[in-house]
Amino acid sequence: MQKTWILGVVAALGLAACGQSDMERTATGAVMGAAAGQVLAGDATTGALIGGAAGASCRSLGTCPNN
Repeated sequence: MQKTWILGVVAALGLAACGQSDMERTATGAVMGAAAGQVLAGDATTGALIGGAAGASCRSLGTCPNN
C-alpha cells in the first residue's frame, strides 16, 4: 500500500507542472492527482489535494519546466 502512495505522489508531482500560470498548474495537478489517486489507491480526494498542492507550489520549488 505504501508503494502505491509513493507512486501516486510521484505521478502527481510530475503531472502538476502542466500549465502556464499557477492557477492552471493547480487545476491540472488536482485533476491528474485525483485520477492517479483513484486508480492507485481508490482515493481521488487525497490525490486531488496532493496534485493541487504540487501544482500550486512547483514554481516556488523550481520544478516547473516553464519557470
